[in-house]
Amino acid sequence: MSHPITTIDLIRHGQPEGGERYRGWLDDPLSQEGWQQMSQALEREQPWDLIISSSLIRCADFAMTLGNKLQKPVVIEERLREISFGEWEGRTAADIFSETPEAISNFWHDPVNHSPPGGESMDQFSQRISRAWDDLITTQSDKHILLVGHGGVIRMIIGQLLGMPLNNLFRLEVPMAAVSQIRIEDGLPRLVFHSR
Repeated sequence: MSHPITTIDLIRHGQPEGGERYRGWLDDPLSQEGWQQMSQALEREQPWDLIISSSLIRCADFAMTLGNKLQKPVVIEERLREISFGEWEGRTAADIFSETPEAISNFWHDPVNHSPPGGESMDQFSQRISRAWDDLITTQSDKHILLVGHGGVIRMIIGQLLGMPLNNLFRLEVPMAAVSQIRIEDGLPRLVFHSR
């Protein structure tokens, strides 16, 4: 008897309008470059049964457009939005560093104990993503899924899968429009490849 195999391709959104900055829950759309980055990253891949996306438009717009093109169902999942950066939302790292260099350095080196001011804690973020992921793999077993998400969300999912401490998640590089794959067979999740 064969075991169900669930395959999840994770793609980070492309470049949003406004360039590199802490975005979190800030709802900027994809730039033209961002659309191109994502389309190119997935041009040879289209085997999905289902597309699941963050509710933020830099993910959801692409997911809905791709779903319409491929005639595949799209599920928008609020819990898969990026971590909230609080008072840092919309600001560049250089801007924050020029005002409070210690705060941003502490966040990168020890995010568990140094959340952005007014932002979501790593523990809260971890629990939110964990619940969304558990629901996804329980309800969508034996499917090939495309998950359209954010750098922080992809780091958290892969970090949880590999048992990484939360403070080490920033060691995972997740470029714009990078694709990673997870396969779950007989209840055992495996990272097939990362950041292709």
